[in-house]
Amino acid sequence: MYNDKTIGCRDCGTDFVFTAGEQEFFAQKGFDNEPTRCKVCRDKKKAERGNNRGFNRR
Repeated sequence: MYNDKTIGCRDCGTDFVFTAGEQEFFAQKGFDNEPTRCKVCRDKKKAERGNNRGFNRR
């Protein structure tokens, strides 16, 4: 059984809740690690990666 867990975001330091449902989803997908960023920071990081598309612009 899973219980909600409070985690501190590694980027902004804000506490966020890793819900029991999210934990179950992670386990079903075979993910071993807990999230380290809150949703806002995850979305920001994804946007940064998306804008770059893996290419370094000079």
